[in-house]
Amino acid sequence: MTGPEEYAGLVRAAAGGDPEAMERLLVRAQASAYRFSVMVCGRTDETEDVMQEALVSTYRHASAIRDPEAFKAWLYRTVRNACLLNRRKRVAEPTHMMSLDDDGPFHDQPVYEPEAHAQSPEDALDEAARREQLRKALLRLPGPQREVIVLRDLEGLSTREVADVVGISEDNVKQRLHRGRVALRAVLEDVA
Repeated sequence: MTGPEEYAGLVRAAAGGDPEAMERLLVRAQASAYRFSVMVCGRTDETEDVMQEALVSTYRHASAIRDPEAFKAWLYRTVRNACLLNRRKRVAEPTHMMSLDDDGPFHDQPVYEPEAHAQSPEDALDEAARREQLRKALLRLPGPQREVIVLRDLEGLSTREVADVVGISEDNVKQRLHRGRVALRAVLEDVA
């Protein structure tokens, strides 16, 4: 794992055209961007295409990265834009949410990565069940609410960064976040 100084150096080097630095950044950010793509697109069959488009776009436009602290938000915005572009391409097709029982390639992807620590097998099973319950509950939320919850609560972006990624004001992020949390709580209570 790289420290903050090394990370900032990688971002600056990638922005300067260093392909090795860009590759290291993308490898480091790929798992969280992938999870975000699954949750935003809502369809596992879109995720591979979206990630390919987003990573190629990130690589091509690396020189646009100005602030090392903003790289993660910039990458999420690129993933989100690729998802929206992919939806526009599929306008003729009926749009549907990912099935709650989907056994697609990302079915076992955790919504978040818990801290690594020794767990008993029972605790590990309980944790896996909670993650799956959260994944299903999140997929029942409207896309805009799901988006801000994933970015803010699961991926750890600041309210300002979420606003930048989604393209709305910070007040709107707070509003969607509040409504989304209330709705998520209701869904989780309903299935409990």
